[in-house]
Amino acid sequence: MNLNLLSWIIFLPVIGLVVIALLPKPGQKTVRWIALMAALASFIVSLAVFFMFDKSLPGQMQFVEKVSWIPAINSFYSLGVDGLSLPLVMLMTFLGVVSVLISWKIDLRPKEYFIWLLMLESSILGVFMSLDLVLFFLFWEVELIPMFFLITIWGSGRKEYAAYKYLIYTLTGSAFMLAGILCTYFITNTMDITALAGMQFGTTFIPLQFLFFLLMIGFCIKLPVFPFHTWLPDAHTNAPTAASVILAGALLKMGGYGMIRVCVSMLPQVAVQYAPIMCVLAVIGIIYGAGVTMRQTDLKRLIAYSSVSHMGYVLLGIFALNQVALSGAALQMFSHGLITGLLFAMVGTVYDRTHTREINTLRGLARQLPVITVVFSVAGLASLGLPGTVGFVAEFIVFNGTFTSLVPFAQVYALIGVLGIVLTSGYILWMLQRVFYEYPLERYDHLKDADLVEKIAIFSFVAVIMLFGICPAIITDIINTGIMPIAKLIGL
Repeated sequence: MNLNLLSWIIFLPVIGLVVIALLPKPGQKTVRWIALMAALASFIVSLAVFFMFDKSLPGQMQFVEKVSWIPAINSFYSLGVDGLSLPLVMLMTFLGVVSVLISWKIDLRPKEYFIWLLMLESSILGVFMSLDLVLFFLFWEVELIPMFFLITIWGSGRKEYAAYKYLIYTLTGSAFMLAGILCTYFITNTMDITALAGMQFGTTFIPLQFLFFLLMIGFCIKLPVFPFHTWLPDAHTNAPTAASVILAGALLKMGGYGMIRVCVSMLPQVAVQYAPIMCVLAVIGIIYGAGVTMRQTDLKRLIAYSSVSHMGYVLLGIFALNQVALSGAALQMFSHGLITGLLFAMVGTVYDRTHTREINTLRGLARQLPVITVVFSVAGLASLGLPGTVGFVAEFIVFNGTFTSLVPFAQVYALIGVLGIVLTSGYILWMLQRVFYEYPLERYDHLKDADLVEKIAIFSFVAVIMLFGICPAIITDIINTGIMPIAKLIGL
């Protein structure tokens, strides 16, 4: 049933930013309410798609929209969702609403700020719903613009350095990806992502292995995969809170989504061939990311490096290459988006009150900030995989799928990867104990706890994290419908 719902999800934030841009001199209150209404409208439509999604049609794209766009290269404005993309669409629209709420007190050029924030949301949504490689790449590139300006204007510290580093890394990956997309078109004469899935390639002018890595480089940088990860801590540390929430919550997932949707689906046998190498990189990322995280004294850098470790679980699940592990990787992307998004939101609330992120200068905040303390603790425990949270379910499925995988030495990778959870427990509990549960300092006696808007935002995160942790079938049943046909293509 085609109701153009997907286009509405993408372009409602665009309508919001256009309205904001056309207002001659809008007040701060007007701007933020327009932004909230646009983001909320997109979230409501995505909820409608979620409830209308037919789980009895595994492997089929639903709510498909297809209009001829660039006939010369057989390219279409083509959108659709399946069990792999729908959870990520839901995640991004949810984060869009929360990001507006946690930006409620922005007073520096609010008109421009919310324009860039809404553009960022639309571009990421476009990536998750595109069924045409040209359209996919267009949305992929548009995302660079708002993130660059959000960091350079509303960031802190070495914000210009962080923004340009992010730009250079991502553009480098995009150049390789564009070359891969062009090679794909020259070989197959199609840009249709669904047609490319499982396509039998005849004689090609370049080795398929080379094509695989042209595409993979861009996705590896975005995820990010060790050793392409160094842009991430700088971008997170210097970005404004809302940008960090979207960066960790949804933008990184573009890399994992691209690996599954494009590389594994289009070139499954090449993925099988290089799976051991990717699993080794995944394990290195898990252990290295967790180890470096334990050395951090800045709250934002600590959570940023923890994302490097947790994205290692995604990479491990993807290249274990069986249905269980792939489903775990997809769920890990969803759960990490929620949990780390909440962690960055909580860091923002602490920083707004104390004006510091240095763990060594923060002590005993639980007395002054009880609500913030409880929610921060819930987010930390979810990050280390506490049962009852969606983080536990995702990590359990990833390791279960990896341990039963037919990829050589998969059991070894799974056992080494489990050590990452032990290290995660160490740095999360250490951070919570230092910041909140040691002796209180008098200089923080005047601090005020979370206000109403902040409570709405952070309690929404907690509710969703607990809901999918207690009733994971709500989301895993949908994910399985998207993963099942991809796993069949692999044949392991």
